[in-house]
Amino acid sequence: MARVLITGGAGFLGSHLCDRFIAEGNEVICMDNLITGSTDNIAHLLGNPNFKFIHHDVTNYIYISGDLDYILHFASPASPIDYLKLPIQTLKVGSLGTHNTLGLAKAKNARFLLASTSETYGDPAIHPQPESYWGNVNPVGFRGVYDEAKRFAEAMTMAYHRYHNVETRIVRIFNTYGPRMRLVDGRAIPNFITQALRNEPVTVYGNGQQTRSVCYVDDLVEGLYRLLLSNEVEPVNIGNPDELTMYDLAKEIIELTNSKSEIIHEELPSDDPKVRQPDITKAKNLLNWEPKINRLEGLKTTIEDFRKRLQY
Repeated sequence: MARVLITGGAGFLGSHLCDRFIAEGNEVICMDNLITGSTDNIAHLLGNPNFKFIHHDVTNYIYISGDLDYILHFASPASPIDYLKLPIQTLKVGSLGTHNTLGLAKAKNARFLLASTSETYGDPAIHPQPESYWGNVNPVGFRGVYDEAKRFAEAMTMAYHRYHNVETRIVRIFNTYGPRMRLVDGRAIPNFITQALRNEPVTVYGNGQQTRSVCYVDDLVEGLYRLLLSNEVEPVNIGNPDELTMYDLAKEIIELTNSKSEIIHEELPSDDPKVRQPDITKAKNLLNWEPKINRLEGLKTTIEDFRKRLQY
């Protein structure tokens, strides 16, 4: 049995990671300040003797008694509406939060996994994006608070690895979806599903021709788990390279929900990436990983989860 700390563990991705590590027979400590996470996501685990929830902000000093084998740092606002509303908190969790969790990893001799993001590539000039691409980020734009926080977190992680010999792993997560996403999340899939189930106009930004590549959460968790247990120190992309336009995704969700919604267009937000597609060659070769779950299958499961919570 390993002892695992998951920061941001009451969030969408964090809660699915808690499930995976509990299922593997480990002891899980979930830490979250709940500014974007929710105890609803971990309610089913609260009675488990191998699960513990700590309400704490990781930008403050972290105390954990006893040994730790793994630390997975997933604490951060991750939706544009969140980091535009919480810009200082986003910067602090990427800097101070990463510093604190790396310091804990050093003290506990624990392996550390940083949740980084495809946003480190910014509005990319290379397509698809390999890990070797350094990115095209506007540091003073509205999205810079998230992009640069994650880029700093990567630099800090590598510094602790090189200077303090901490065992570190870095995952660059591409767009992920699935059950437990917030109903009003600000990202495309939750917005489209919620609007479609309510038969409201489905909002597509710009002309809708910007692309994303969406990965079902179970596939992502499998990739993260394999990366954690691997020997790879440099960043690894985890995502689904199956690319489609936002307009086509909106149409697909309207059809899957049997919605009467129509698509409307609004102004494209500042610095919104025009394309996003992971090059997962590295994950295939090093981790023997690639996504398995078909998008339509994943969307149907996600829609049913949203339908239950919305009661439509």
